[in-house]
Amino acid sequence: MPAIESPEDHPRLPPPPRDVPAFSPSDVSVIFVLGGPGAGKGTQCANLVRDYGFRHLSAGDLLRAEQARPGSEFGELIKGYIKDGKIVPMEVTVALLENAMRDAIEKGNTKFLIDGTKPPHRPELPRGALFFFFVFRLKSVAGFPRQMDQATRFESDVCPSMFTLFFDCPEEVMLQRLLDRGKTSGRADDNLESIKKRFRTFVETSLPVVDYFEKEGKVVKIDATHSPDEVYRAVKDAFRDRFQQRIAQ
Repeated sequence: MPAIESPEDHPRLPPPPRDVPAFSPSDVSVIFVLGGPGAGKGTQCANLVRDYGFRHLSAGDLLRAEQARPGSEFGELIKGYIKDGKIVPMEVTVALLENAMRDAIEKGNTKFLIDGTKPPHRPELPRGALFFFFVFRLKSVAGFPRQMDQATRFESDVCPSMFTLFFDCPEEVMLQRLLDRGKTSGRADDNLESIKKRFRTFVETSLPVVDYFEKEGKVVKIDATHSPDEVYRAVKDAFRDRFQQRIAQ
């Protein structure tokens, strides 16, 4: 596993030198998913998992497993950050993602979706399936990468993304969805004050990531204001078109 020094010794956790990413985009396909809270990312990822048998891994699960693993070099570090209510350093999460991807690649899986929502069911990946999706959960926010440093670190150290799937939805629509969900979800962050903070975080940290990749021609924008079925049809069309373009290249 890539070495990560403790924050006490190196508070900024500087990245280790790496000349090339761990995986080549010609061998591994990575798709980022972004969208504001309530844009419907989880619903659409669950649809894709259900219909295509995509495998799902969670960064939260990876962090918890690493914390509990006997002899883990990061267990105490992770435990300390969680105890203090802090986000675990990006370098740790990226390293865990890289290792999880490496394990999957060794089993023949090479296509990954990196998102912020864990679908409710994880079916076995059928041999020869078209897509293998890696779903990444890091708190309940806007997807992955949440910030530019996450995007650049992942692409420089792990693998450049194929494209970003962006669920575009006005705040007023997302707000109503979240307030409606809050009536039955029991989630502490489905209240007006928390929702507004999440919107502000999304605008300030995640939208610049979308803008960055859009300038590179690597964003597929989905109108997420429609019904879930209509949005899913657009998602499937977008995936089909993008993968057909890649095959044609």
